[in-house]
Amino acid sequence: MNRYVRYGLCLALGLCLAWMLLDTTEVTQAVSDGITLCVEQVIPALFPFLVVSSMLIKLGFSQIVARLFGRWMEPLFHQDGLGGTALFLGLVGGYPMGPRTVAQLYQDGHLPQAQANRLLCFVNNSNPAFLITVLGVGVFKSPKLGLYLWVIHVVAALLVGVLLRPKKRPTPQVRRSVYTVMEPSLSKAFVSSVTASLSAMGSICAFVVLFYVLAVPLTHMTRGESPLLVGIVELFSATPLLPNTATGFIIAAGLSGWGGVSVLCQTAAVLDGSGLEMRWCVIGKALQGAVSAVLAAIIIS
Repeated sequence: MNRYVRYGLCLALGLCLAWMLLDTTEVTQAVSDGITLCVEQVIPALFPFLVVSSMLIKLGFSQIVARLFGRWMEPLFHQDGLGGTALFLGLVGGYPMGPRTVAQLYQDGHLPQAQANRLLCFVNNSNPAFLITVLGVGVFKSPKLGLYLWVIHVVAALLVGVLLRPKKRPTPQVRRSVYTVMEPSLSKAFVSSVTASLSAMGSICAFVVLFYVLAVPLTHMTRGESPLLVGIVELFSATPLLPNTATGFIIAAGLSGWGGVSVLCQTAAVLDGSGLEMRWCVIGKALQGAVSAVLAAIIIS
């Protein structure tokens, strides 16, 4: 790390520590709110998906999906149909289900590294409940606008997958290898899925709480700027700050596509030790955020 960058980070962390010491009441409340968010929303919504999706992969679900999705995953994204498992679970389960599925498929030997890295660009997505219910109904008072946000989110992810796809299609050898029938042990699959999901859940909640606290100073800025600045760091914290306007709709779409630094850290946690490159996920989310904002501007105009 560059010396000046290190000094700058130390200064920023020192200022952050000073703020925490001087404003313990607000920091404590933010931590409490973050924990409540994890207990009431994040864990109930995500932990069952983590366990079930892990078991599905270990029991051969990915081979079934590979046969179903292969016909369009290969021409569109230059990916084997097996990648459709990560895309499907990422769209249904939300952040960071997609990358975790990619990591598991890669570590189990079902995906080559090059394909797995490019999958990270477009499988890390929000679940429809957040976009339709929390943003659509909660912020914009319209399930129709929430549905638009979800469609924008999905279309942007697919466009990113096409734009950042590998240059070459998977080889016949790779395609044949992923269709191999698995004969797993049910008890082993269940135990390993629960323990691995519990570990991942702990890392995810830790980042949710931390960034919930770090987003607090940004919320004190002017109302016109704070939704964007807060959302870049932590998406949930920006939700109550979004205005019910056309501009707010565009910002919501862009921030949902980006996901926030908190989501990227959660993704880094589930990819830790997998051997996959986090930079592909960052590139994909940045591009998805930009594409989402453009699509939202076109729809709302």
